[in-house]
Amino acid sequence: MSSIRTNAAAMTALQTLTQTNKELEQTQNRISTGYRVSTATDNAAYWSIATTMRSDNKALSTVKDALGLGKATVDVAYTALEKSIDVVTEIKAKLVAAREPGVDRAKIQSEIDELQNQLTSIAESASFSGENWLKVDSSAASYNATKSVVASFTRTSTGVSIGTISINIDNIKLFDASATATGILDKESTTTNGGVTYSVSTLDISTLTDSAADLADLEEIIGTVDTAISSMTTAASDLGAGKKRIEMQTDFVSSLMDAIDRGISQLVDADMNAESTRLKALQTQQQLGVQALSIANASSQTILSLFR
Repeated sequence: MSSIRTNAAAMTALQTLTQTNKELEQTQNRISTGYRVSTATDNAAYWSIATTMRSDNKALSTVKDALGLGKATVDVAYTALEKSIDVVTEIKAKLVAAREPGVDRAKIQSEIDELQNQLTSIAESASFSGENWLKVDSSAASYNATKSVVASFTRTSTGVSIGTISINIDNIKLFDASATATGILDKESTTTNGGVTYSVSTLDISTLTDSAADLADLEEIIGTVDTAISSMTTAASDLGAGKKRIEMQTDFVSSLMDAIDRGISQLVDADMNAESTRLKALQTQQQLGVQALSIANASSQTILSLFR
């Protein structure tokens, strides 16, 4: 039935054109933003998951920075410890030379003094971002022997969890400013014969003679220095292992961040190949819809011919 009050064909064509324009706007938005899900209205579940994952990835980025800071701190301590081993080895060599009868031990001691000063300088310089693990004061109220490096961020069903890598600096410190010094280089020992109290950083052989008692003390001092080298070697090994673990964790965090980015992409990124093809199809539908609406509107004009 033809009616001049209701044009059913035009209404249908208009609805179709409106729906096509809506889909075309959505496709154009996906192409311009690159996202299939850019707001919660597109897909609330996917948008929520992607937003949470982006937040976690930003936290992991901070973890990566913290690992870099921890690695640098460990690297500084390790480098200083390695150089200190070289210096203490030199002191040991001087002491062995002093064991020979008739040598001028006062001159040897002057060389040892400079090496001891170098050890102090190295320990004082082994600081990064306010952290010095080789020269400490265990009597300070703020002292904590366990140093933690943030290593991971994990989201669980009950909340979030921060993982750390711990390093005990009591095993690697060279100098301790407390009254009961327990650092590797300032830990005091007393000779059996002469009753001389000394440490690697304070030993003095300038007054020793060629007497049997003094030579026994000298040999005991050499043994103490050798023990210190062994302790420093163990400390350097511990730091090296810690440094390696931090490097491995840094690589893992980087890979994990990439995996999360790929997961987010699967949820919200638009397939540009599909969207470009869909755009062409919708543009064609839009043109046909406009033409169909024009034809439907023109059909009512034919009723006028019946009244001529």
